[in-house]
Amino acid sequence: MPCFSFAESKNSCFRSNFIRAGLRSTLTDLNDGGTTMHCWVPISPNSSKPNLLLLHGLGPNAMWQFADLIHHVTPHFNVYVPDLLFFGDSSTARPDRSESFQAECVMRVMEAHSVRVFSLVGLSYGGFVGYRLAAQYKEAVERVVICCAAVCMEEKDLREGVFTVSDLDEAASILVPQTPSKLKELVKHTFFRPPPMGLMPSCLLRDFIEIMFTDFVQEKKELILAIPKNRKLSDLPKIHQPTLIIWGEHDHLFPLEYAHKLKMHLGENAQLAIIKGAGHAISAEKSKEFNKQIKSFLIDFKRSQISPSAKQ
Repeated sequence: MPCFSFAESKNSCFRSNFIRAGLRSTLTDLNDGGTTMHCWVPISPNSSKPNLLLLHGLGPNAMWQFADLIHHVTPHFNVYVPDLLFFGDSSTARPDRSESFQAECVMRVMEAHSVRVFSLVGLSYGGFVGYRLAAQYKEAVERVVICCAAVCMEEKDLREGVFTVSDLDEAASILVPQTPSKLKELVKHTFFRPPPMGLMPSCLLRDFIEIMFTDFVQEKKELILAIPKNRKLSDLPKIHQPTLIIWGEHDHLFPLEYAHKLKMHLGENAQLAIIKGAGHAISAEKSKEFNKQIKSFLIDFKRSQISPSAKQ
């Protein structure tokens, strides 16, 4: 184990950034026989601000995935950023690996912090969880942003060759990489223009894997395997909250056709924003455009709701 860890150093920087953004780290015991959720919450919630929930995808913990967005939204919202189960410091002894269970646990954390109404942004796997939240807790969720989450996928799509990697075990080994070569594959599949991973020393890649991917490996793979299990579009509930769908034009992990399917499923209640020159990792590859879309849908909308009398 090297005496200096680049990944842990970045982790510390992101932690400091979240604290400077006015957030604090919390752990909530759900008292269900072994579930604990970690969540970043406002140090001093402002009752005049709306609430916003950010749900991360597979990969590093939530701090890494929302490091840039956090500073754009904290001035306008009380922001809550949980680590989903088996990421960061969140875990459970219960066997349920469904996104519905993840949604239930997130909702219980929000209730523990006295948050009853909120909008949400779900990134990739977090989009699956966010969609379930909006479906299961209609009164709680105001507006929804789904980013590169193929909630309209069906189990049969794996057999029909829709995905570049159709074998689920192989996909899980890439999405939860344990070797530098698998980490390079992950980057290749998620970026339209991948960074030059070949130029990075293997020791740095192994360090990143050690810090970010070695906890709950089997459990994370079980989460991935649970996503398509018995999944049918006909069973997908239709959410009724105003919804923004954001997708990378060149997403090879979840092809763009799933964005159009979701837009068709939701109808006029949804709008679709396609980010050009981006793959699956839109928040990293095109962060400026990604943040702009979220700002337009959530922040500018809130401003437009302020009455003229309130502005005076």
